Amino acid sequence: MHARLIEVTERITERSATTRSAYLAMIREAASRGPKRTALSCSNLAHGFAACDTHDKDALIGEAKANIAIVSAYNDMLSAHQPLETYPALIKEACREAGAVAQFAGGVPAMCDGVTQGQPGMELSLFSRDVIAIASAVALSHDMFDGALFLGVCDKIVPGMVMAAASFGHLPAIFIPAGPMTSGLSNSEKARVRQLYAEGKCDRAKLLQAESQSYHSPGTCTFYGTANSNQMLMEIMGLHLPGAAFVNPGSPMRAALTKAAAKRATEITALGNDYTPAGEVLSEKTFANAMIGLHATGGSTNHTIHLIAMAKAAGIQLTWDDFSELSDIVPLLCRVYPNGLADVNHFQAAGGLAFVIRQLLDAGLMHDDVKTAHRDGLEAYTREPKLEGDEIVYRDGPNESLDTTIVAPMSAAFSDDGGLKLLSGNLGRAVIKVSAVKPEHRVIEAPALLFEDQSELQAAFKAGKLERDFVAVVRFQGPKANGMPELHKLTPPLGVLQDKGFRVALVTDGRMSGASGKVPAAIHVTPEAADGGPLNKLRNGDPMRLDATTGTLDVLVEADDWARRDSVTSDLTGYQSGIGRELFGNFRSQVTSAEEGASAVSFLGV
Repeated sequence: MHARLIEVTERITERSATTRSAYLAMIREAASRGPKRTALSCSNLAHGFAACDTHDKDALIGEAKANIAIVSAYNDMLSAHQPLETYPALIKEACREAGAVAQFAGGVPAMCDGVTQGQPGMELSLFSRDVIAIASAVALSHDMFDGALFLGVCDKIVPGMVMAAASFGHLPAIFIPAGPMTSGLSNSEKARVRQLYAEGKCDRAKLLQAESQSYHSPGTCTFYGTANSNQMLMEIMGLHLPGAAFVNPGSPMRAALTKAAAKRATEITALGNDYTPAGEVLSEKTFANAMIGLHATGGSTNHTIHLIAMAKAAGIQLTWDDFSELSDIVPLLCRVYPNGLADVNHFQAAGGLAFVIRQLLDAGLMHDDVKTAHRDGLEAYTREPKLEGDEIVYRDGPNESLDTTIVAPMSAAFSDDGGLKLLSGNLGRAVIKVSAVKPEHRVIEAPALLFEDQSELQAAFKAGKLERDFVAVVRFQGPKANGMPELHKLTPPLGVLQDKGFRVALVTDGRMSGASGKVPAAIHVTPEAADGGPLNKLRNGDPMRLDATTGTLDVLVEADDWARRDSVTSDLTGYQSGIGRELFGNFRSQVTSAEEGASAVSFLGV
């Protein structure tokens, strides 16, 4: 085991000792009460199974048969979640075959950042994670259940469901994805058309045609953004069955994995011989593994926020320093768009997570001695599912990459570190993802140009006012200001300017998501401008330096001058109503910083 991994994990464990102990005591006390249906009154129980058929009612009257909750993010607008429509029927059938019952406990909202990018609805996106956690908790609140199956895929849905699974940590939990859509228009061509549109060299019809050929069918978008980073994490954290992440929807294997997950859920309840509560799966070592997986695969920067909130729900305290220290020791093993041209289907075919996990385990860069929903240890996740008739059997995953331009062995990693860096300086703390940024663009020293809305930058670009070296500072975009929207619609114009030879970078207290690309972007700046952060002291023309090699983010003015400056404020009333934003005023006022997980919900002692 790598000494630094041991050191970071021990520090997380020590830091979290009090809150983790209180959390484990809470879930063990809940588990000690046994099947909850025995504590329900006859009226309670009658309400709980009134809609069931006679077979399921008879099963739920006693104590011996497990009842599995289904919590789903199904809707038919989101391509990633549309396939989930048919899962409950498969799950109920599989549970009956296993001598158990499954009930659809509740649905949760699922919004698509791809639809809301650059729109007011994006300002609800981050907060939707906490809404999903709360909605999942409501679904499980009836105390009718012995285990839970969570059906979700995309950006905020899975983190919110994990937070709920941790809150009900005495229950076993397995996550079931839908899988990626089949490959469409190549990522290189999609990026080319987007840049042409940004330059005014193609029309909207051409752009829409390219986008429609990219996002063309049921399933998850195929680039390696937050949604597919979620699926990687669920596998590495042991909340999936092995090999479940990247199997296309509508395939026989997808259906077989869904049924297998349902059967496995019945085996790991407290009524069986392999009780595996979710709260014990979600351990300090598991979260260390999650950060390792994020770095090794070049995953989404959103998880520097989400993993902190997910861990807090289990009584564990992560910091950005943990991410940064582990990034220093974990080589980048994957090149998947936007870090390369391949999509997740190509990644799966080249070796996928089974190969990556094997490489990391063999290098001592992952804890194997962790609990998983499948069985103890990560060794099982180096194997791949195969169909023999209708049954799944597991075979050893590949020992060699089938395409080293997509998935590299440890001996030929794409870079020595994971490409996710912590920046700090007199402008606060931020994160930057440099795995797709060429080395010559990782240090930018240029004057600041200030914007308080992404539309201002886009308008300046279209007017030809940005043909120079500059650092674009898009401030008042943090969680307290307007819910911390993603700003990656700024990537095409900044990319155009970079390609023209200008030295450009982005600094923001907003987010860029898993689509962070070739332009250096210091994001999640904390404290945010609306919370008194130093970004609100910047002036147009201030010399700035973003150095992703040394990990610094500074304004280059005299310290005395900087100390004497007054802060500016921004009129944020335009962000406070319309498209449902008025309903989230309490979220904006109560939310913690990005470095603390940007959450408006409470956690046990954390």
